[in-house]
Amino acid sequence: MRYFDLHCDTMTECCVKDKHIDKNDLHIDCQRAAEFDTYIQCYAVWIPDNLRGGAAFHRFQQVAERFSEEILHHEQTMYQYRTLEDLAHSDSRHCAVLTVENAAALGGRLENIAEFARFGVKLCSLTWNGENELGRGVRAPGNGGITPFGRQVVRELEKNRIVVDLSHASPELFYDVASISERPIVATHSNAKKVCRHTRNLTDEQFDIIRLSGGLVGLNLYKGFLNDEPDRAAVTDVLRHAEHFLSLGGENTLAIGADLDGGEKNDFVVSGLEEVPELMEMFLRHNYSEMLVDKIFFKNADDFFKKKDLF
Repeated sequence: MRYFDLHCDTMTECCVKDKHIDKNDLHIDCQRAAEFDTYIQCYAVWIPDNLRGGAAFHRFQQVAERFSEEILHHEQTMYQYRTLEDLAHSDSRHCAVLTVENAAALGGRLENIAEFARFGVKLCSLTWNGENELGRGVRAPGNGGITPFGRQVVRELEKNRIVVDLSHASPELFYDVASISERPIVATHSNAKKVCRHTRNLTDEQFDIIRLSGGLVGLNLYKGFLNDEPDRAAVTDVLRHAEHFLSLGGENTLAIGADLDGGEKNDFVVSGLEEVPELMEMFLRHNYSEMLVDKIFFKNADDFFKKKDLF
């Protein structure tokens, strides 16, 4: 069984709450990851909207350093993806990918992108929900899009082979980035607005722009993004979002970005990594072919990260 997840907040939680990745009471740990034949996980450095400037950059350094320490201390069970050769799948350990959620992590300094690259960051979202030095997040008031600094950041991220993530972007920011980006763009943990009207979700047009760029969209397992009535959200809602994106031609675009540890356990339709195989089985029971399920839960993301001209 193979699994590739584009987004979780587990490493940030480990850093903030002083837990370890080998075994913990969070959504994800190495012991549960070992149940998969191949497991690749993107670990986000999350910057909350109350941190800006030097404090935001310091938080990035803290979590990125903790990520490196966890890799070093648990090298028998995990390793970091830095080069294409790291995705050969000949290793029983799980592969960890470092990402950034909210480019406020740069502290407003373009030269800090070099620090992202030094730590091995592969994906970076421009905002979280609020507004920062790059532009407006989806929950911030107003109608602004990208800032002049944000334009510089997009160019430098792409030069450094760090993919731009548009989850949490306001519509104006999304379209601004889509108009200037020269590489594929992704939304690592966003669902379909046609199915659930939450402001965090993607319109059909936005999904199509990502698809045509050669990018990815990761299905989010957070209840509030799955159903207009979050208390009624269930794993079958994941299927509804998948079916909608597939109807838009997303067979090679759709992936998983579960967003685990981005909230409390009861905020999600699974209680942890151990329930992901049951989610896969649900897709199979609904007459999805094994090939298509493998694409959604692994191969599409794996193929994307193996693009030599991208990474």
